[in-house]
Amino acid sequence: MTAPMIAAWSLDPVLRITLHTGLALLLLSAAGHKLRAFSAFKAALAGYDLISRRWLAAVSLLVVGLELVTGLSLLLPRAFIPALAAAALLATYTFAIAINLRRGRRDIDCGCAGPARRVPLGPGLVGRNVLLIAAALIAALPVAPRSLVWLDAVTVFAGVAMLALLYSAGDTALANAAWMRAAHHSLLTEATES
Repeated sequence: MTAPMIAAWSLDPVLRITLHTGLALLLLSAAGHKLRAFSAFKAALAGYDLISRRWLAAVSLLVVGLELVTGLSLLLPRAFIPALAAAALLATYTFAIAINLRRGRRDIDCGCAGPARRVPLGPGLVGRNVLLIAAALIAALPVAPRSLVWLDAVTVFAGVAMLALLYSAGDTALANAAWMRAAHHSLLTEATES
């Protein structure tokens, strides 16, 4: 590629740091809630019905380990491979969700919101993950060279905070949508039985 083409596909370092930090926080918090309630995570993973019971414990540990290593690696400077690893992890989760949606299995817990909140599978999860995969792929682009200044630190902090708030709001909306569907279905069932 020529220099202008490379420059066109380069990120400002602040955007890359923001995306890497946001993805790192997402993966590290996901690993943390899986470790805090490991048996609940194994049960959620078993619900996907994609892994033999014999391998369930090993795969559960592997998923948590990959999230921890990838999350920590995203915090290293000048690393682009962890962003690709994050995209691969998210693509794997999305594929597992899509398979079960295709099977008509919307009632199982995605295992992505921790033990405190059950989120059934739905197309919204696929859409959310596609956006996260896109962010991880963007974060893997080369960085345009420029010196960082103190204001960049403020921008990164604000950007990561905004990404965390957007993710939290989206996650809450997905959980509430599932609850609303269940309540609507329950009301329809009661109305037809009356």
